[in-house]
Amino acid sequence: MLERHEIETFLTLAEELHFGRTAERLRVTTGRISHVIKKLERRIGAPLFERTSRVVRLTPIGRQLADDLAPLSVQMEEAIRRAVDAGRGVTGQLRVAFLGEWTAPVLLKAVGLFTERHPDCEVDVHEVQLFNSRSSLLDGSIDILIASYPFDGMACGPALMWESRLLAVATEHPLARKESVSLEVLAEYPVVQYPSVTSAEFKRDRTPDRTPSGRPVPKGPAGNTISEMLSLVAMGKGVLPVGEYSRRYYPRPDIAYVPIRDAPPIERGLVWLETNTTERVREFVRAATDANRGTVAPHAS
Repeated sequence: MLERHEIETFLTLAEELHFGRTAERLRVTTGRISHVIKKLERRIGAPLFERTSRVVRLTPIGRQLADDLAPLSVQMEEAIRRAVDAGRGVTGQLRVAFLGEWTAPVLLKAVGLFTERHPDCEVDVHEVQLFNSRSSLLDGSIDILIASYPFDGMACGPALMWESRLLAVATEHPLARKESVSLEVLAEYPVVQYPSVTSAEFKRDRTPDRTPSGRPVPKGPAGNTISEMLSLVAMGKGVLPVGEYSRRYYPRPDIAYVPIRDAPPIERGLVWLETNTTERVREFVRAATDANRGTVAPHAS
């Protein structure tokens, strides 16, 4: 059974391929690194690194061991972090964010209940945009986000908001005075696109490639924010499926919102990076669920 410091030393050297830099990162001497690696190689029964005066390289056995140990090391670190969180209680700092003005009240209700339950944990609230919502979770700028489902590649909590779908069109558009439309009309007009960095599953849900009957949907230009996308709609560059909250928070004289009668509701809730599932995050999801029970969704009229 390998000890934790042996795994850490081996994986760090496998990444750095330099004894000096490895020792610097681990805050030990190069002699200590060499001793641990030699001991590990004796246990394995084969060299893990090729060493010359100029270069350090992994042997095939070393490469295989690194590939096998790396995910286990991550799991160990996560297990230890969860244990530390549980032992200390819910303390420290939690960075939460909302995407879209209409999600802020739901998030703030969650913040209120969470801070009441866990006064020793500081909560910072941020706003993100369509173009940086995913990257903010990946780079650790935020811990948890309330956004539209589906949000692929992330852990998701229970849905907290539901809303009917509308089609945003320019006020002079032929569809502007319709009482409602079908999803099939998307085959007849260019559809404004979400930023390329947006979740792929989300884009397929909101701006599908084909209608329910299989007709191709023409793609219009893309915007980086909701306001940009609605401006493209107002300019006559395309139409855009949105949620009912858009009509409430983005009322514009140059935009008409037409109900889509055969579309399922949009769901929104909390998303976070699976590897960042700390006790703080779990408790915030619980608080958000409890604080928003019975949330009534707006309905298109």
